[in-house]
Amino acid sequence: MKIISAEQVHQNLNFEELIPLLKHSFSRPFSMPQRQVYSLAPEQSDNHDAFALLPSWNEEVIGNKAFTYFPDNAQKHDLPGLFSKIMLFKRQTGEPLALVDGTSVTYWRTAAISALASQLLSREDSQHLMLFGTGNLASYLVKAHLTVRDIKQVTLWGRNAEKVAALITDFSALYPAVTFKASINVNIEVTSADIICCATGAKTPLFDGNSVSAGCHIDCLGNHMTDARECDTTTVTRARVYVDSLTNTLNEAGELLIPIAEGAFNKDDIVGELAELCKTPSLLRQSSDEITLFKSVGTAISDLVAAHSVVEKLAD
Repeated sequence: MKIISAEQVHQNLNFEELIPLLKHSFSRPFSMPQRQVYSLAPEQSDNHDAFALLPSWNEEVIGNKAFTYFPDNAQKHDLPGLFSKIMLFKRQTGEPLALVDGTSVTYWRTAAISALASQLLSREDSQHLMLFGTGNLASYLVKAHLTVRDIKQVTLWGRNAEKVAALITDFSALYPAVTFKASINVNIEVTSADIICCATGAKTPLFDGNSVSAGCHIDCLGNHMTDARECDTTTVTRARVYVDSLTNTLNEAGELLIPIAEGAFNKDDIVGELAELCKTPSLLRQSSDEITLFKSVGTAISDLVAAHSVVEKLAD
């Protein structure tokens, strides 16, 4: 059995290959039971330490992603808040294949799924990407979205002006053909955005849904909590709504659960989940004026596919 490091993951993944691989894999048979998230101290309301298991399998491989979430690690122990590993087994025999670093895979597959959703749902002539969030995912998301659309401008929003400025400097050097700007007035900039990508820890909506222009595609991927959301009810009710996984989003995503609780939205209003979008083009954007919204909370099958891709490349 191989043990595959984060460095090996980064060396062997690229969006030009990963995005179409994920599209193909989501259109093929797979199984993905609901993930299990366990609170490690449920009796303590101020303790959010957790352990999670995300199983899945397809025709080639079986996998289980395990991760720990300790949000106080940085402050108390100078450690990351999340650690993750993906265990892979051969589908035909059950033999162990590899133990793959899960944190690095998560960055790649999250950005790749975001870009795949944009490739399927955003207008082909989209040129202005507005990105909310300056965390570890930001660089992956920019690169992934530039892979699928001819983006000319990226507007970057973040709570820390220094981080925004530093990222703009880095991105401008990497992608000289693209104009990078810091957000100054969100609800003005949203009006000209063709694609809005939200990757934050925000508890309340990041922008006014009334400001979103016709034809915009919105992608919310940062929130996994039932009582938090990156977009408001207006955004949801104005949009044609899609999800990565019905089971997981209806169990975790406040973006949908809050409007449902308000009576403004119904789970039956969700047009489809990612696997259906990859197989059924008739479910996709219906017109150039339509607003589309893709809500994702992460899928075990995308972890499986990305991790297995690394294993196969290292075997060549």
